[in-house]
Amino acid sequence: MKSFTHSVGTLFQPIFHLFGWILAFFYGLIPNYAVAIILLTIVIMGALTPFTIKSTKSMVAMQKLQPEIKKLQQKYKGPENRQTLNEEMMKLYKEEGANPVGGCLPVLLQAPFLFILYSVIKGLANTTVRKGIVIAQPRYIPQSSKMYSNLVGSHGQIKVFGMDLNLKAFSAHSSFAAQIPFFIFVAIAVGFQYFQMAQLNNRNRKAGTPMPAQQQMMQRFLPVFFAYFYLIIPAAVVLYMIVSTGIRIITQDLMFRAGVTNPHKNGTKPVEKELPAVQVKEKPAVQTKEKKVVPQPATPKPQPVSRSKAKRKRKER
Repeated sequence: MKSFTHSVGTLFQPIFHLFGWILAFFYGLIPNYAVAIILLTIVIMGALTPFTIKSTKSMVAMQKLQPEIKKLQQKYKGPENRQTLNEEMMKLYKEEGANPVGGCLPVLLQAPFLFILYSVIKGLANTTVRKGIVIAQPRYIPQSSKMYSNLVGSHGQIKVFGMDLNLKAFSAHSSFAAQIPFFIFVAIAVGFQYFQMAQLNNRNRKAGTPMPAQQQMMQRFLPVFFAYFYLIIPAAVVLYMIVSTGIRIITQDLMFRAGVTNPHKNGTKPVEKELPAVQVKEKPAVQTKEKKVVPQPATPKPQPVSRSKAKRKRKER
Protein backbone atom coordinates (compact mmCIF):
# COMPACT_ATOMS: atom_id res chain seq x y z
CA MET A 1 0.00 0.00 0.00
CA LYS A 2 2.82 2.39 0.88
CA SER A 3 4.58 1.63 -2.38
CA PHE A 4 1.35 2.35 -4.29
CA THR A 5 0.89 5.67 -2.47
CA HIS A 6 4.51 6.58 -3.15
CA SER A 7 4.10 5.76 -6.84
CA VAL A 8 0.95 7.90 -7.11
CA GLY A 9 2.68 10.73 -5.27
CA THR A 10 5.65 10.56 -7.60
CA LEU A 11 3.34 10.60 -10.62
CA PHE A 12 1.53 13.74 -9.37
CA GLN A 13 4.68 15.61 -8.28
CA PRO A 14 4.77 17.93 -11.34
CA ILE A 15 1.09 18.76 -10.82
CA PHE A 16 1.68 19.47 -7.11
CA HIS A 17 4.46 21.87 -8.03
CA LEU A 18 2.26 23.55 -10.66
CA PHE A 19 -0.55 24.17 -8.17
CA GLY A 20 1.94 25.27 -5.54
CA TRP A 21 3.44 27.76 -7.97
CA ILE A 22 -0.03 29.16 -8.80
CA LEU A 23 -0.83 29.52 -5.09
CA ALA A 24 2.47 31.29 -4.44
CA PHE A 25 1.85 33.61 -7.41
CA PHE A 26 -1.59 34.65 -6.13
CA TYR A 27 -0.22 35.04 -2.60
CA GLY A 28 2.46 37.35 -3.99
CA LEU A 29 -0.31 39.55 -5.43
CA ILE A 30 -2.50 39.51 -2.32
CA PRO A 31 -0.69 38.15 0.77
CA ASN A 32 -3.62 36.20 2.19
CA TYR A 33 -3.82 32.40 2.12
CA ALA A 34 -7.63 32.34 1.84
CA VAL A 35 -7.61 34.77 -1.09
CA ALA A 36 -4.92 32.72 -2.84
CA ILE A 37 -7.01 29.54 -2.42
CA ILE A 38 -10.14 31.33 -3.68
CA LEU A 39 -8.33 32.61 -6.77
CA LEU A 40 -6.93 29.13 -7.45
CA THR A 41 -10.45 27.71 -7.11
CA ILE A 42 -11.76 30.21 -9.66
CA VAL A 43 -9.07 29.11 -12.11
CA ILE A 44 -9.94 25.43 -11.60
CA MET A 45 -13.69 26.04 -11.92
CA GLY A 46 -13.08 28.07 -15.06
CA ALA A 47 -11.59 24.93 -16.59
CA LEU A 48 -14.41 22.72 -15.26
CA THR A 49 -17.34 25.02 -16.16
CA PRO A 50 -17.91 23.49 -19.65
CA PHE A 51 -18.25 20.07 -17.98
CA THR A 52 -20.63 21.55 -15.38
CA ILE A 53 -22.84 22.96 -18.16
CA LYS A 54 -22.83 19.63 -19.99
CA SER A 55 -23.66 17.77 -16.79
CA THR A 56 -26.56 20.10 -15.94
CA LYS A 57 -28.00 19.69 -19.44
CA SER A 58 -27.77 15.93 -19.09
CA MET A 59 -29.50 15.96 -15.70
CA VAL A 60 -32.35 18.10 -17.05
CA ALA A 61 -32.71 15.79 -20.06
CA MET A 62 -32.78 12.71 -17.83
CA GLN A 63 -35.51 14.16 -15.63
CA LYS A 64 -37.64 15.10 -18.63
CA LEU A 65 -37.33 11.55 -19.96
CA GLN A 66 -38.76 9.95 -16.81
CA PRO A 67 -42.29 9.51 -18.26
CA GLU A 68 -40.86 7.75 -21.33
CA ILE A 69 -38.59 5.60 -19.16
CA LYS A 70 -41.55 4.51 -17.03
CA LYS A 71 -43.47 3.56 -20.15
CA LEU A 72 -40.58 1.37 -21.29
CA GLN A 73 -40.32 -0.23 -17.85
CA GLN A 74 -44.01 -1.06 -17.92
CA LYS A 75 -43.79 -2.41 -21.47
CA TYR A 76 -40.74 -4.62 -20.86
CA LYS A 77 -41.44 -6.10 -17.43
CA GLY A 78 -39.72 -9.15 -16.09
CA PRO A 79 -36.14 -10.45 -16.11
CA GLU A 80 -36.63 -12.06 -19.52
CA ASN A 81 -37.08 -8.60 -21.07
CA ARG A 82 -34.23 -6.94 -19.20
CA GLN A 83 -31.85 -6.93 -22.16
CA THR A 84 -34.53 -5.50 -24.45
CA LEU A 85 -35.35 -2.85 -21.86
CA ASN A 86 -31.70 -1.82 -21.59
CA GLU A 87 -31.38 -1.64 -25.37
CA GLU A 88 -34.51 0.50 -25.70
CA MET A 89 -33.41 2.81 -22.88
CA MET A 90 -29.96 3.27 -24.38
CA LYS A 91 -31.62 4.01 -27.72
CA LEU A 92 -33.81 6.61 -26.02
CA TYR A 93 -30.80 8.22 -24.29
CA LYS A 94 -28.96 8.42 -27.60
CA GLU A 95 -31.91 9.95 -29.45
CA GLU A 96 -32.53 12.58 -26.78
CA GLY A 97 -28.88 13.39 -26.03
CA ALA A 98 -29.11 12.33 -22.37
CA ASN A 99 -26.46 10.63 -20.26
CA PRO A 100 -27.55 8.59 -17.21
CA VAL A 101 -24.22 9.21 -15.46
CA GLY A 102 -23.91 12.84 -16.56
CA GLY A 103 -25.04 14.14 -13.16
CA CYS A 104 -22.06 12.46 -11.49
CA LEU A 105 -19.57 14.19 -13.78
CA PRO A 106 -18.85 17.23 -11.53
CA VAL A 107 -18.23 14.97 -8.52
CA LEU A 108 -15.92 12.70 -10.50
CA LEU A 109 -13.99 15.65 -11.91
CA GLN A 110 -13.66 17.25 -8.49
CA ALA A 111 -11.99 14.19 -6.97
CA PRO A 112 -8.53 14.65 -8.58
CA PHE A 113 -8.46 18.35 -7.69
CA LEU A 114 -9.40 17.60 -4.09
CA PHE A 115 -6.56 15.11 -3.88
CA ILE A 116 -4.12 17.58 -5.46
CA LEU A 117 -5.14 20.50 -3.26
CA TYR A 118 -5.09 18.33 -0.12
CA SER A 119 -1.55 17.18 -0.94
CA VAL A 120 -0.37 20.72 -1.70
CA ILE A 121 -1.84 22.08 1.58
CA LYS A 122 -0.12 19.30 3.54
CA GLY A 123 3.07 20.11 1.69
CA LEU A 124 2.81 23.82 2.58
CA ALA A 125 2.44 22.95 6.27
CA ASN A 126 5.30 20.43 6.23
CA THR A 127 7.52 20.76 9.34
CA THR A 128 10.38 18.98 11.06
CA VAL A 129 11.54 19.09 14.65
CA ARG A 130 15.20 19.77 15.38
CA LYS A 131 16.39 19.94 18.96
CA GLY A 132 12.86 20.53 20.15
CA ILE A 133 12.31 23.40 17.71
CA VAL A 134 9.64 23.20 15.01
CA ILE A 135 11.11 24.19 11.67
CA ALA A 136 8.89 24.72 8.64
CA GLN A 137 9.95 23.18 5.36
CA PRO A 138 7.23 24.07 2.83
CA ARG A 139 7.07 21.95 -0.28
CA TYR A 140 5.80 22.50 -3.83
CA ILE A 141 6.33 26.28 -3.81
CA PRO A 142 9.40 28.29 -4.90
CA GLN A 143 11.76 29.05 -2.02
CA SER A 144 12.14 32.58 -3.33
CA SER A 145 8.41 33.28 -3.01
CA LYS A 146 6.80 35.46 -0.37
CA MET A 147 4.58 32.59 0.67
CA TYR A 148 7.60 30.41 1.46
CA SER A 149 9.23 32.99 3.71
CA ASN A 150 5.95 33.69 5.56
CA LEU A 151 5.30 29.99 6.12
CA VAL A 152 8.79 29.58 7.57
CA GLY A 153 8.17 32.59 9.79
CA SER A 154 4.87 31.14 11.07
CA HIS A 155 6.40 27.66 11.65
CA GLY A 156 4.19 26.07 8.99
CA GLN A 157 0.88 27.55 10.16
CA ILE A 158 -1.43 28.71 7.37
CA LYS A 159 -2.95 31.54 9.41
CA VAL A 160 -6.04 33.41 8.18
CA PHE A 161 -7.90 35.63 10.66
CA GLY A 162 -6.68 33.51 13.55
CA MET A 163 -7.49 30.18 11.82
CA ASP A 164 -4.86 27.69 10.79
CA LEU A 165 -6.27 26.39 7.50
CA ASN A 166 -4.15 23.26 7.80
CA LEU A 167 -6.23 22.11 10.79
CA LYS A 168 -9.51 20.18 10.77
CA ALA A 169 -12.69 20.61 12.78
CA PHE A 170 -11.63 17.97 15.31
CA SER A 171 -7.91 18.82 15.37
CA ALA A 172 -6.28 19.95 18.59
CA HIS A 173 -7.29 23.60 19.03
CA SER A 174 -6.24 26.10 21.64
CA SER A 175 -9.84 26.51 22.84
CA PHE A 176 -13.41 25.64 21.93
CA ALA A 177 -13.91 29.16 20.59
CA ALA A 178 -11.02 28.61 18.17
CA GLN A 179 -12.73 25.42 16.97
CA ILE A 180 -16.08 27.08 16.16
CA PRO A 181 -14.99 28.68 12.82
CA PHE A 182 -14.04 25.24 11.49
CA PHE A 183 -17.54 23.89 12.18
CA ILE A 184 -19.00 27.01 10.54
CA PHE A 185 -16.92 26.21 7.43
CA VAL A 186 -18.34 22.66 7.39
CA ALA A 187 -21.93 23.92 7.86
CA ILE A 188 -21.57 26.41 4.99
CA ALA A 189 -20.07 23.77 2.71
CA VAL A 190 -22.87 21.26 3.44
CA GLY A 191 -25.53 23.96 3.02
CA PHE A 192 -24.13 24.97 -0.36
CA GLN A 193 -23.99 21.32 -1.44
CA TYR A 194 -27.65 20.77 -0.53
CA PHE A 195 -28.78 24.02 -2.16
CA GLN A 196 -26.94 23.20 -5.38
CA MET A 197 -28.80 19.89 -5.74
CA ALA A 198 -32.15 21.34 -4.62
CA GLN A 199 -31.80 24.19 -7.13
CA LEU A 200 -32.11 21.80 -10.07
CA ASN A 201 -34.73 19.56 -8.47
CA ASN A 202 -37.00 22.45 -7.47
CA ARG A 203 -36.84 23.91 -10.97
CA ASN A 204 -37.99 20.66 -12.54
CA ARG A 205 -40.66 20.18 -9.88
CA LYS A 206 -42.14 23.59 -10.71
CA ALA A 207 -42.06 22.68 -14.40
CA GLY A 208 -44.09 19.55 -13.64
CA THR A 209 -41.23 17.15 -14.40
CA PRO A 210 -41.15 14.15 -12.04
CA MET A 211 -37.95 13.78 -10.07
CA PRO A 212 -36.35 10.30 -10.16
CA ALA A 213 -36.23 8.40 -6.88
CA GLN A 214 -32.46 8.12 -7.26
CA GLN A 215 -32.21 11.89 -7.47
CA GLN A 216 -34.30 12.30 -4.32
CA MET A 217 -32.08 9.83 -2.50
CA MET A 218 -28.95 11.70 -3.55
CA GLN A 219 -30.38 15.01 -2.35
CA ARG A 220 -31.07 13.52 1.09
CA PHE A 221 -27.96 11.48 1.77
CA LEU A 222 -25.13 13.09 -0.19
CA PRO A 223 -24.94 16.12 2.16
CA VAL A 224 -24.53 13.70 5.08
CA PHE A 225 -21.64 11.99 3.32
CA PHE A 226 -20.03 15.33 2.47
CA ALA A 227 -20.48 16.52 6.06
CA TYR A 228 -18.34 13.61 7.26
CA PHE A 229 -15.83 14.25 4.46
CA TYR A 230 -15.52 17.95 5.36
CA LEU A 231 -14.88 17.11 9.00
CA ILE A 232 -11.78 15.04 8.19
CA ILE A 233 -10.07 17.31 5.65
CA PRO A 234 -8.15 20.56 6.31
CA ALA A 235 -10.12 23.80 6.40
CA ALA A 236 -8.25 25.03 3.32
CA VAL A 237 -9.80 22.21 1.25
CA VAL A 238 -13.24 22.92 2.77
CA LEU A 239 -12.81 26.54 1.66
CA TYR A 240 -12.11 25.28 -1.85
CA MET A 241 -15.35 23.25 -1.78
CA ILE A 242 -17.36 26.25 -0.55
CA VAL A 243 -16.13 28.46 -3.39
CA SER A 244 -16.42 25.76 -6.08
CA THR A 245 -19.97 24.84 -5.07
CA GLY A 246 -20.91 28.54 -4.99
CA ILE A 247 -19.60 28.91 -8.55
CA ARG A 248 -21.66 25.90 -9.68
CA ILE A 249 -24.78 27.42 -8.10
CA ILE A 250 -24.22 30.68 -9.98
CA THR A 251 -23.52 28.77 -13.22
CA GLN A 252 -26.75 26.78 -12.94
CA ASP A 253 -28.78 29.90 -12.16
CA LEU A 254 -27.39 31.69 -15.21
CA MET A 255 -28.12 28.64 -17.36
CA PHE A 256 -31.73 28.55 -16.18
CA ARG A 257 -32.22 32.26 -16.75
CA ALA A 258 -30.64 32.12 -20.21
CA GLY A 259 -32.68 29.06 -21.20
CA VAL A 260 -29.61 26.92 -21.90
CA THR A 261 -31.39 23.92 -20.36
CA ASN A 262 -34.47 24.46 -22.50
CA PRO A 263 -35.36 21.07 -24.01
CA HIS A 264 -35.80 22.63 -27.47
CA LYS A 265 -32.18 23.83 -27.34
CA ASN A 266 -30.44 20.81 -25.88
CA GLY A 267 -32.13 18.24 -28.10
CA THR A 268 -34.69 16.94 -25.64
CA LYS A 269 -38.17 16.57 -27.01
CA PRO A 270 -40.91 17.91 -24.78
CA VAL A 271 -43.47 15.48 -23.45
CA GLU A 272 -46.50 15.67 -25.65
CA LYS A 273 -49.75 16.49 -23.93
CA GLU A 274 -53.20 15.65 -25.17
CA LEU A 275 -54.91 18.76 -26.35
CA PRO A 276 -58.48 19.28 -25.17
CA ALA A 277 -61.14 18.73 -27.79
CA VAL A 278 -62.12 21.99 -29.37
CA GLN A 279 -65.85 22.48 -29.48
CA VAL A 280 -66.89 24.06 -32.76
CA LYS A 281 -69.91 26.26 -32.37
CA GLU A 282 -72.43 25.69 -35.08
CA LYS A 283 -73.45 28.81 -36.91
CA PRO A 284 -77.16 29.54 -36.71
CA ALA A 285 -79.04 28.73 -39.88
CA VAL A 286 -79.70 31.76 -42.01
CA GLN A 287 -83.38 32.20 -42.49
CA THR A 288 -84.09 33.14 -46.10
CA LYS A 289 -87.05 35.39 -46.75
CA GLU A 290 -89.68 33.76 -48.87
CA LYS A 291 -90.61 35.79 -51.90
CA LYS A 292 -94.28 36.63 -52.20
CA VAL A 293 -95.70 35.36 -55.46
CA VAL A 294 -98.13 37.93 -56.98
CA PRO A 295 -100.81 36.16 -58.97
CA GLN A 296 -100.92 37.23 -62.63
CA PRO A 297 -104.27 37.84 -64.30
CA ALA A 298 -105.25 35.01 -66.49
CA THR A 299 -105.26 35.79 -70.22
CA PRO A 300 -108.57 35.05 -71.85
CA LYS A 301 -108.63 32.22 -74.29
CA PRO A 302 -109.59 33.12 -77.86
CA GLN A 303 -113.22 32.18 -78.64
CA PRO A 304 -113.84 30.24 -81.84
CA VAL A 305 -115.51 32.43 -84.56
CA SER A 306 -118.47 31.02 -86.40
CA ARG A 307 -118.54 30.85 -90.22
CA SER A 308 -121.57 33.12 -90.62
CA LYS A 309 -120.02 35.88 -88.64
CA ALA A 310 -116.82 35.59 -90.68
CA LYS A 311 -118.81 36.04 -93.90
CA ARG A 312 -120.52 39.12 -92.53
CA LYS A 313 -117.22 40.69 -91.67
CA ARG A 314 -115.92 40.08 -95.15
CA LYS A 315 -118.96 41.77 -96.70
CA GLU A 316 -118.60 44.75 -94.42
CA ARG A 317 -114.99 45.22 -95.57
